[in-house]
Parts: sequence; structure tokens; C-alpha cells
Amino acid sequence: MTIEIEFFGATGEVTGSCHLVTVGNHKILLDCGLIQGRAKDEARNREPFPFDPRSIDAVVLSHAHIDHSGRLPLLVKAGFRGRIYTHRASRDLCRIMLKDSAFLYQKDVEWENRKRARKGLDMIDAMYTIEDARIAMKQFKGLVYQQKKRILPNVTLKLNDAGHILGSSIIELWLGDEGQQRKLVFSGDLGRSGMPILEDPEIISDADLVVMESTYGDRMHRSWDETKNEISEVLSIATNGSGNILIPAFSVGRTQEILYLFAKYYKQWKLDRWQIFLDSPLAIEATRIFMNHSDLFDADMQALFQQNKQQSILPNLHISRTTNQSMALNRVHSGAIIIAGSGMCSGGRIKQHLKHNIWRSNCHVIISGFQARGTLGRRLVDGAKRITLWGETVQVAASVHTIGGLSAHADQMGLKNWYGNFKNRPPIVLVHGEEQAQECLSGILQTELNANVTIAKYGQKINLLKL
Repeated sequence: MTIEIEFFGATGEVTGSCHLVTVGNHKILLDCGLIQGRAKDEARNREPFPFDPRSIDAVVLSHAHIDHSGRLPLLVKAGFRGRIYTHRASRDLCRIMLKDSAFLYQKDVEWENRKRARKGLDMIDAMYTIEDARIAMKQFKGLVYQQKKRILPNVTLKLNDAGHILGSSIIELWLGDEGQQRKLVFSGDLGRSGMPILEDPEIISDADLVVMESTYGDRMHRSWDETKNEISEVLSIATNGSGNILIPAFSVGRTQEILYLFAKYYKQWKLDRWQIFLDSPLAIEATRIFMNHSDLFDADMQALFQQNKQQSILPNLHISRTTNQSMALNRVHSGAIIIAGSGMCSGGRIKQHLKHNIWRSNCHVIISGFQARGTLGRRLVDGAKRITLWGETVQVAASVHTIGGLSAHADQMGLKNWYGNFKNRPPIVLVHGEEQAQECLSGILQTELNANVTIAKYGQKINLLKL
């Protein structure tokens, strides 16, 4: 008789979510995400899985962000043949995000192999290809919120709105084996109450074990009012300085929030003085998918988009789909707000815009989301005076503004309050956080809620029958 969970990712770090649940003879994987950050961290993505992918009966995916979904093509490539259960919006987002991830890998490998050829070194292969991503998508099964589904003889699943990005889910699993039953709740990434576009995270009241993220377990976000004032102030300063504003933004979630806020406060923030460019093919596609799932929007967002469409909601919004359209922005030295990926400045078109703008003292960079250790975005947040782009050292003369209140993750209070709704105060395991954040949140939960807290370690196993 076995009901247990083992942790193989997002342990002591914020990326690479991956947790293995065993129920009798069946195995379920919660998430299968990419490790992001430093080169040595990302190299771990190429290592074999610490379990046999052929032994996995099903995957339950909390949401589409690549640090939760990005290794699914590798899992399928290595022999996984089961279903991948997720919300239907997450399935649609994964279709474009996994393809985009594969495209970037293939381009990086082409670049690397040109250098290796000149040095007489062996060629390398992309971690996975666009075709691998397409094949993996065949195993996705889209679900809706609030409907129980039996996915294996002894496993029942229900998805609840996590309020983090479109389709993000809090996962409830009822696990049974030989007459024994336990309930596991996995938070995925929790959103924030009052967040633009999406509904607030669902409240769950009972569990035998809770596995919860802890990204911002050591800090509080600014209020929405403070955040709006902060953005307004940056726009005002930048207007007077006659430079450009760069916004590295996650293509799914953050970009759509920024467009929403720009539309809502268009007159108040005097955005008619600017030309706004959405320079991310992935974000453009993701915005289209958002519109296809407008039933998931909160009341304010529903009202706004019933009156407008993407192209008319901002009269000065320009869509840069092609490489040539993106490159043309290099010649614009003032009056442009450029929203581009990647959100952590680790790749994508934002790096080109940094190269052409960040050495200008009248340039402003708005950091709008979490920056993992080892990323270029983290170095900018930490105050780097110089950065390296494609081997060239570039001076950072631009003003860098970190708008923490835009985060799509719950802060310390939000995490504590969400767990506080469990009536029976079940044992809780913290994942998806850096050490300082986890230690701080653990102390708060123990002191204020008398919680039995474990900070997950890589390879750690917890037997739910012994709780």
C-alpha cells in the first residue's frame, strides 16, 4: 500500500517544477518544467530524468508557463505515453509556448554549431525540436474548472482557478489505494486577489497534504494603488526625458496585464504622447488565445473587452510580428514604449532593444516580474553597471525601475491567507522558492498558524499514509 510524493524540481529554486506522486502501482507527475537561470542550471535540463518516463501513467500540469511545462516534449521523447491533463486554456497556450521554446533551442544550437565548426568541435543537437513539441501536444487533454475527473482507477482530479495566468490551476487529487484515501492539494503558482484580468485564487478548505509555492514568501507587494502611482511616475519622468521605455515582459500573463492597464489608464497616464510597440510574436499569439477564453476574465476585463478589441483598445498600439519590424525599432531613439520578451531578459527580442537603448541615460527599463538567479534581468535589478550582450560589454546608463506590485504571484500575506483557509491545518510542503523566501515563510506559517511545515529537498519523499 503506497501513497507518496517525491520532489524532483523547484526545490530551493523557482524554476523546474516537477513532483512525482505514487499511488499503488500508478505514477502521476505534477508539472514537468524547464530549469531556468545560470548556464550551469539550464544545463541540468539535458540530464536524464530521475525516474523512468515510461513508468509515468499521467501528467497533471498546473499551468502553461515554461518553468512548469517546458520539459514535457523531453518526457514524451523519453517514452512517456500517458495523458497530460490541464485546463483547456493551458493546453492552447502550451501549443504556442512549447513550439516557441523549441524554436529558440534550434536557433541557439545553429548559432553554437557555427562557432563549433570553426573550432573543429563536434556538433550538438537541440534539446528538442518543433516536431517534438507538436508530438507532445497530441497527449494533452483539456479540462475545465470545478469538474471532478477520474484519471486513473485510484486517482480523481479537480482543477480550480489559481488566478495566476490564464488557465492556471490549483490541483486537488483524491488518491486511493487498498481502501485508504488521501487528498493532496498542489497550489501551482498562486495569483493575487484583485489582480487585473483574472478571477481571484479559489479557496480550498481541506487536505491531508498541501504542496505550496513560496516565490515571494519573504516580501509584501505594493498595493495596486501604489503600483499604479509608481507606473504613472515612471511614465511622467520618461516623458520629460524624451527617451524610450523598455518593458521586458512574460509573453503569457504579464504582457496582457500591461496592455490592460495601459488601456484602462490611457488618459490618466497621458499615453497618447507615446507610440506603444508589442514586439513579441509569442505575446501576440498569447493575446489572441486570451481573447478566445474570455469566459475566464473577471468582470472589469469582460466589460473592457466587450467594448473594444485588441487593435482598437490602444489607438497607438503597433504590432511587430516580423524580424524586420522589430529591427526597425532600433532606429527609434525616443517616444517609444517597447514591450518585448523574454520577461527575464534571458533571450528574445528584448536583448536587441537593450543593446540599442540601455547605454542611453534617457532610457528607462521597467522590470515587471520575478527575475531568477543568474538571469540578465536579475543583474539589472541588482544594480549592474555593465552587462554583456553577445560578447560585447555594454554600459548601463538607463534608469531601471522594479515594479514589484505587478507580480502575478501571491506575496507573503497572500500565501499565508490562502493556506489559512484550510480548516484542519494540514501539513504543508514549500516548493518553488529560493532559500531565504522559504525560510521566512516557514517561520510565519509556524508562528502564526501553528503549521507543520517542510521545505522540500531534491529527492525527498513523503508518505501520505503516515501523516
